[in-house]
Amino acid sequence: MNAPVSAPRRQLVETRIVMASHNAGKVRENAALLAEYGIEIVSAKDLGLPVPDETETTFIGNATIKALAAAKASGLVALADDSGFSVAALDGAPGVYTADWAEQPDGSRNYPAAMARVAELARPHADRGAWFTCALVLAWPDGHTEAFEGRAMGEWIWPPRGEAGFGYDPMFVPAGRNQSFAEMDKAEKHRISHRADAFRLLAEGCLSGRRGG
Repeated sequence: MNAPVSAPRRQLVETRIVMASHNAGKVRENAALLAEYGIEIVSAKDLGLPVPDETETTFIGNATIKALAAAKASGLVALADDSGFSVAALDGAPGVYTADWAEQPDGSRNYPAAMARVAELARPHADRGAWFTCALVLAWPDGHTEAFEGRAMGEWIWPPRGEAGFGYDPMFVPAGRNQSFAEMDKAEKHRISHRADAFRLLAEGCLSGRRGG
């Protein structure tokens, strides 16, 4: 019996898309990755798009919600990024609830407090394993989606180190390195990050015919 043939990925031919995020750090990182393909990003925040409720329990599920909402509201192809920090000793938490752990009563996010909580809960355990996951989903206004997921493996550290990056970057050292994500040069972090891993898969699947592909 012949092996099933996978359906070809839909190619992204547009030169301007909407990033379905109000997170400036995510917008910057994805804009940098897409720039070499001649693709410009406008953020959901700049377009005044609402933030949909993320009701799924997987990164791809939540990214799909955001991408479809932005594509249908804007009429543009949308790229959504759902990412999170996971700790082995905490059975993968905070995971998809990474941002929720930083949530404050006033709606702001306090990542230093969230990192301290992670360290407090994980410190009694010998396992220092940790990883970042990034799901990237492209959605078209007609409802079609393409999904990709990448990871960066490493370990958590305490106290946090570095002033660059965002979120939980200061408490994560990727495998084979001695600098945290927040201590790294931006170009180096972009090269080895979970987002870069997911973007590599996206580029292979949906950008193969473009400059840089």
